[in-house]
Amino acid sequence: MIEDKPLTSRMRSDGRAVSLQEYVAAGGYQGLRAALQLSRHQVIEQVAHSNLKGRGGAGFPTAKKWGLIPTDLARQPRYFVVNADEMEPGTMKDRLLMEGDPHQLIEGMIIGSYAVYASVAYLFIRGEYRQSNEVMKQAIAEAYQAGYLGQKILGSDFGLDLHVHTSAGRYMCGEETATLNALEGKRAIPRFKPPHPPVVGVWGKPTAFNNVETICCVPHILREGAHYFRSLSRTEDGGTKIYGASGRVKTPGLWELPMGTSAREIIFEHAGGVPDGCRFRGCLPGGASTAFLLEDHLDAPMDFMSLQAHGSRLGTGTLVVLDDTVCPVGMMLSLEIFFARESCGWCTPCREGLPWIAAMLEALEKGQGRQEDLHILQEHCDLLLLGRTFCALAPGAVDPLRSALKYFHDDFRRHVINRRCPWS
Repeated sequence: MIEDKPLTSRMRSDGRAVSLQEYVAAGGYQGLRAALQLSRHQVIEQVAHSNLKGRGGAGFPTAKKWGLIPTDLARQPRYFVVNADEMEPGTMKDRLLMEGDPHQLIEGMIIGSYAVYASVAYLFIRGEYRQSNEVMKQAIAEAYQAGYLGQKILGSDFGLDLHVHTSAGRYMCGEETATLNALEGKRAIPRFKPPHPPVVGVWGKPTAFNNVETICCVPHILREGAHYFRSLSRTEDGGTKIYGASGRVKTPGLWELPMGTSAREIIFEHAGGVPDGCRFRGCLPGGASTAFLLEDHLDAPMDFMSLQAHGSRLGTGTLVVLDDTVCPVGMMLSLEIFFARESCGWCTPCREGLPWIAAMLEALEKGQGRQEDLHILQEHCDLLLLGRTFCALAPGAVDPLRSALKYFHDDFRRHVINRRCPWS
């Protein structure tokens, strides 16, 4: 029987990581064996036919990203980097994959490195993910000992060295070029683009840059085929998705479901709905840097294209749920304090604008807000757009605020009129 939950089906009920022996017994590293029988171009074609898109938030086609790597051998060395610096509020899916089934990620990294001619790969992992760090290092040691890493992998001419790099811990490292700077030991600030990482990446060399969940999908595509991977989805985007729910739900958690599962199913079937006696008001569908969905939007497929029609994004696919017991202004204050603190300070709109937003929201919560503050908040949302800032941090920070001002405007006005937070 073909597995309909390839990313999580091998995970142990006791929470311990799947061992190398267990992984191989369940078909592990067969995708790598299949890939090594193909040309690198054929591997990329297989991934392209699967409709795999990046699971880190942007949803860029994985094969297209790999195809941007120059193919002339004179440009060696090349690098393959996977970002596990998972700091998006409300997101914890990559941690589940690393701690539950580490060899799945390792196999995907080997296949991806083979496809782009990379001889060195890096796993850039969040500093606070200490258990993930230990699990991955142990699994990498097992892979070296078994001949899946190192020189002449499985008797082929291909060799790969895989290293774990522990992050110093900044949200800014979710931006790919900031990650590459941090990997080089520099300050985590974004780089000018172009050139983009596939051409000029880490140490000035061509670099493929992907998310953990994205790369965990790759072994299954090579082992079972592109058609299998597409068949797992309810939409044109291929595969399953690790969806999550946190905030005001009865049973927060993570679930591997078909790509395109609705937010309603995730919240009310898998997460148990909002607590008894409470009313659902909205959710951020893809972590903290996405715009709110209301109940009228909940039946839309949770995929990369469908949510755009409702003014939001899939992001990481991990919902943060709001009910009527939580002040939306207070929720926005908490998020904007985080974003303001995590700004790298490289561009003025982000460095100066986000603290202003946090300060105005704090004044509203304390009953010191003015009517004109609501206009100023809206102006910030209109000004902090992609193209007006150096990277996507500030535009992502104001996405939830912009939608909160639209959908919960009366709550903001009540803070001004009543001179206090109605939930206090």
